[in-house]
Amino acid sequence: MDTEQEVKRATELIDQKLALEEERQKVCSCPPAQPPEVARLDTPLLEDEKKHGPANKGIEGLKGQERVRKSSVDLRREIIEVGGTQYLFELRKKPKKKKEEKKPEPEPEEITGPVTEEDFLRAAVHGKLHVVEKFLADGGSPDTCDEFRRTALHRVSLEGHTEIVEKLLAKGATVDFRDRLDSTAVHWACRGGHLDIVKLLQEKGADLNVKDKLLSTPLHVATRTGMIDIVEYLIDNGVDVNACDREGESALHDAVRLNRYKIIKMLIQHGANMLAKNMAGKTPVDLVQLWQADTREVLEKQEPNATEMPA
Repeated sequence: MDTEQEVKRATELIDQKLALEEERQKVCSCPPAQPPEVARLDTPLLEDEKKHGPANKGIEGLKGQERVRKSSVDLRREIIEVGGTQYLFELRKKPKKKKEEKKPEPEPEEITGPVTEEDFLRAAVHGKLHVVEKFLADGGSPDTCDEFRRTALHRVSLEGHTEIVEKLLAKGATVDFRDRLDSTAVHWACRGGHLDIVKLLQEKGADLNVKDKLLSTPLHVATRTGMIDIVEYLIDNGVDVNACDREGESALHDAVRLNRYKIIKMLIQHGANMLAKNMAGKTPVDLVQLWQADTREVLEKQEPNATEMPA
């Protein structure tokens, strides 16, 4: 079987697996059947009776003190019979509480003194734009970093504070500044799953094929964290789908190991090499055998009773 047929075969089987998983999710997401109305009824009388015994001993006597309640349904039905109905009528008469209006966010506190580097970096994490603006307005460097060489741009890219990313870039933050592990803001944005920030960074010249100390690219990071929209964006913008990390593994190796079915399909359709070997001499299909027997069935053979899916 040639490579083109292998790709087509793998794509068909992955489609098949996805369809089966979606069907399982639909079944799991069906709302459970509602129990009878009486079974779901609850009143303060029930709690009171649990603590102090029957509220109306006279009627209880008429019903027979020797009666054994077999279930909470019986107990609740009895409460209704001996006076709980009156409580329900009173409850209906009570006016419904109006939904509390969402209070507007408080105005940011006025900053009187200078902002320290530590406060600047902490403000970036928590999305406090006014603190970041004060630090920059006072001449602070947008590339200020901590002991791990993580800048404010790294932090806000992970947290998803788009407005602060725009402010930092406008003030000249180095878009491909590397932390101690050589990760850039693009790596952090992929880890956090923030496609809008990946786009902003690319517009400012960020390298989408940049590698960290483990030789992981943004595509590796987005694949490992399951960020399908970012994977698709990176591929559409021409990243190397067969780039390998320090272990010699491509994004396809990672996707197979982690059962990222949609990403597997996307990578194969865009030229990922199914026969590429890592440093241990294993291809993505070999990893299926080692890590996930279920995924191996998807790639190598059709499941019984499965519907044939288009390529």
